[in-house]
Amino acid sequence: MPTVSIDNIEYELDSLSTDAKNQFASMQFVDQKLAQLEAEIAVYRTARIGYSKALKEALPEPKGKKAKH
Repeated sequence: MPTVSIDNIEYELDSLSTDAKNQFASMQFVDQKLAQLEAEIAVYRTARIGYSKALKEALPEPKGKKAKH
């Protein structure tokens, strides 16, 4: 039988009440969505770094001194 670990205690999935199974399924759903969002945030942060670099390269050099790249 499949088991789940909750707070370091193993439970047989079939032995859980319907409410407990539903709550567990909801937690799994939320965990999956959080993982997806964290992956998206990583993509956006990477893109932002690229845009920032491209912006710095597109800026004119300040008058009187050379820009740092």
